[in-house]
Amino acid sequence: MSLRILISLLLVTSAASLAHAAGMTPTNASGQIELTLDEHEFDPAEIHVPAGKPIQIVMKNEDGTPEEFDSHDLKTEKVVAGHATGIIRLRPLAKGDYHFMGEYHSDTAQGVIVAE
Repeated sequence: MSLRILISLLLVTSAASLAHAAGMTPTNASGQIELTLDEHEFDPAEIHVPAGKPIQIVMKNEDGTPEEFDSHDLKTEKVVAGHATGIIRLRPLAKGDYHFMGEYHSDTAQGVIVAE
């Protein structure tokens, strides 16, 4: 393994550790947050993000049926087919809590984005 690759891996690991310590939800290499729907429940159900920055959520629907990411707080809706992935793009958020749900299974598919 080259020194450059090792340093890159250490920087990515350090950034993820710092985000976790600060209460932020880790992002992948392209700056997206991964959200999984499985058995009509979101994981993670609480997402921490920095306020004032645009957000991209990559929602992976592991269920066999479609689900709609729905949020009155965020003024957004996105249907993701069963066993498919969808991207939800959000504007920069002010500090606060923003609730979301799965429209088709709102009794179990609940979550919140906390902008800090």
